[in-house]
Amino acid sequence: MFRRRDPLPWRDRLREFLSPRKGWQRGYRYLGKRMQRLPDSPHRIALGFACGVLASFTPFFGFHFVIAAALAFGLRANVLASATGTFVGNPLTFPFIATASFWMGRKITGIHFAEPYDGWTFGWLWDNLDAIFVPYLVGGLLPGLAASIAFYVVMRPMIGAYQNRRRSKLMERAKERVRLAHERRRAAKEAKKAAKASPIRRAGDPAS
Repeated sequence: MFRRRDPLPWRDRLREFLSPRKGWQRGYRYLGKRMQRLPDSPHRIALGFACGVLASFTPFFGFHFVIAAALAFGLRANVLASATGTFVGNPLTFPFIATASFWMGRKITGIHFAEPYDGWTFGWLWDNLDAIFVPYLVGGLLPGLAASIAFYVVMRPMIGAYQNRRRSKLMERAKERVRLAHERRRAAKEAKKAAKASPIRRAGDPAS
C-alpha cells in the first residue's frame, strides 16, 4: 500500500540507507514521537527500547529485531518499542559499536588473530569466524548493557512526562467539547422559550 510504484535501483536504496535525504536527525525525531505515543506504561516502553538497544550490540546482524522482540517478550516489555530501539544500531553507530565490542571481547577472552596479508576477504572472514564472532559477542554485552540501562533511565521519565502532558491536553479538549455542547443545548432551550413567548402573528391580523 505504501510502497513506491517504481522501486529504486539497489544503488539508490543503499545510498538512502547509509545517508537518508531527509537526514538522520529527522528520523530520530520521528522515532521519538512514535515511542512517546505508544499505548503502554513508561516502564514497559522504556524497557522495550532498552531491549532493542542491547540487541543492536550483538553480532547477529539481520536478527536484531527478532532478538529484541524475544527479550521484550521475556521481560514483559513493549515489543514495538524494542523494534524501535534496534535503530540505535545504524550505519553511523555500527563502526563505534563494533570497535568497542571487539576490543573489549579480545581483552576478556584473550582470542587474537593475525591480520590477513592479502586484505580482508570473505573467505578469510569465514575461516576466522570463531576468532571474530566470539569476542564480538562477549565484548558487546558490557557496553550493550550500559547503553540499554542509560537509555532506560533517560527515556522512562521523558515518556512519563510526555504522556502526562498529552493526557492533560486531551482532558482539556474533552472539557471544552462538553462546555460547548452544554452552551449549544442551553442556547437551543432559550430559543424555544423565546419562540413560545412571542408567537408569530397570522397573516392579515391588524398590527397592535
